[in-house]
Amino acid sequence: MELLAIIFLAAGVWYWQDGMRSREIACLVSDANCKSRGVVFLDQSVVLHKVRLRRNEQGRMVIFREYGFEFASDGACRYKGRISLLGYKVREFEMEAYREAGGVEQLPH
Repeated sequence: MELLAIIFLAAGVWYWQDGMRSREIACLVSDANCKSRGVVFLDQSVVLHKVRLRRNEQGRMVIFREYGFEFASDGACRYKGRISLLGYKVREFEMEAYREAGGVEQLPH
């Protein structure tokens, strides 16, 4: 019984650490993409929306996570973005269309 408890505890610690590493990657990539587009990554955080098991390119089961974040271009409006990771690899990065500081609508790259 004690061995089973230790296994569950170890699995929980691993899952928590894996989630923290994925979240950190999502934060860094989101911030870098926002900076490259001249917008501000707000709150320096991402919010977990989905967690699933999916197969990677090698056919192995890995954890898929989807995060949401917010950014601003002119300080007046908040816009939403989304980033998904399969394991530690970024699979998708999306940003809503936004207005540039000069008032021109910008479509994300």
